[in-house]
Amino acid sequence: MRILCYVATLFIISGCHGQKNEKNKSLKERIYRIENGLQSNLRVQYGDSVSIKYYNIEERIKELNIHGVSIAVMNNGVVEWAKGYGMADTSENRKVTAKTLFQAGSISKPIAATRALQLVEQGQLNLDDNVNDVLKRWKVPENEFTTKEKVTLRRLLNHSAGLTVHGFPGYSVDDKIPSILDILDGKGNTDPVRVFREPGEKVGYSGGGYTIMQLMLTEIEQKNFYDIMQDEVLNPLGMTSSTYENPLPKAYHGIAAAGYKSDGSQVTGKWHTYPEMAAAGLWTTPSQLLLWAKEIQNTYQTQKDGFLKTTTVNEMLTDYGNNQGMGPYVVEHLFGHGGSDEGFVSDLRIWKEHPISVAIMVNSDKGNDIIKEIFLSIAKEYDLPGVYPRLRKYNEQSNEQLLRYVGEYQFSEDITSEIIVKDNGLEFRGGLVTNSIFLLPESDTLFFSAKTGLYFEFSFENESVTSMKVTRYNGKKVK
Repeated sequence: MRILCYVATLFIISGCHGQKNEKNKSLKERIYRIENGLQSNLRVQYGDSVSIKYYNIEERIKELNIHGVSIAVMNNGVVEWAKGYGMADTSENRKVTAKTLFQAGSISKPIAATRALQLVEQGQLNLDDNVNDVLKRWKVPENEFTTKEKVTLRRLLNHSAGLTVHGFPGYSVDDKIPSILDILDGKGNTDPVRVFREPGEKVGYSGGGYTIMQLMLTEIEQKNFYDIMQDEVLNPLGMTSSTYENPLPKAYHGIAAAGYKSDGSQVTGKWHTYPEMAAAGLWTTPSQLLLWAKEIQNTYQTQKDGFLKTTTVNEMLTDYGNNQGMGPYVVEHLFGHGGSDEGFVSDLRIWKEHPISVAIMVNSDKGNDIIKEIFLSIAKEYDLPGVYPRLRKYNEQSNEQLLRYVGEYQFSEDITSEIIVKDNGLEFRGGLVTNSIFLLPESDTLFFSAKTGLYFEFSFENESVTSMKVTRYNGKKVK
């Protein structure tokens, strides 16, 4: 009888090992398909055909002159896999691992917003009160835009407070680090944070607003911002290897990635310091970011209170305009945030109706291209909606037609760019751009970057080109 029991136990153990080995094999095959299935984000249609390029991740890193990439995927509440590629620091010959710390840039914002929303739940803050009722050492200066409407916490978090200062460049190793009060008054390396349109009028991204929120939290809790975040958000979520502390403590230097500029050179001092911690100061890993994502996603999907209450998460993930929630962006199928600090680019995406979240971090200013390509590969493998390539259609123009766009375009008093004919398209150079951009025609009024797909829109009057627009810049044709 004992022999039969022993044999039965062996069969059970063998079966478990077999299932585990099969699962591991399946996961390895999945990761292999993702690594070798990076897809070009820009797809150009020539006639009836669309060319799609596929890449291997290691080869693509070298091709794009990117130093390191870190990826983590959470599936059903568990980090299914996390992996590093390339170099964390070439000067120290350190490779990227799943535990390498990266600067998260603006992904700092939704996680910082979590603490502000906790204080709202505790009754210490009100989303719709004037922030000047809380602020003590510094106040939002009143002006003609604040006569009727005020700057509130809700408007700080969803970027509708009408405030200046989009983002922050950080401070190099030799720079003097200003206080938050000095930053808010423009005594650092950015303009003063001021109201420039009526609060609540519309969404307009402002890192300056999150810096005001940072000051609010420190005044209420009478602690350093990084200690508040460590004690109340990061550690409770299990993000114990992450920190908002700037400058980065020496204890972390051995596991921190160095940042790299678009030309491949290392950021002086390896990284910048961001005293604007709520807006841009978080150091973390993709796996750690997914611990925050897990909590918000689970509460949203189950409608059961978690780290934040259900009502709070629902408000956080409300689209207040321009796909902006209270912290994360919010679109049809997912929510999340992107981030960029000097030498670093990151993206966090969390699906609303699938138990999947993905974080990708790159220690290069040129990281956006590979991030998009990796997301396309992951979305294909996991059958996820909301991740689509950029499709452009090429419509040939004759040399005579192309000559209509040639000339100089003035974007401001001191910024003028030039367009010339090149090959079967146009070349946009100088002024707005450091490196020239090759443009292909989609229509008479629309051309696109052959590299990124970015649109350049032209205006006509009596068959002559009068101006052009690219992103938020408008240029008048002057020659």
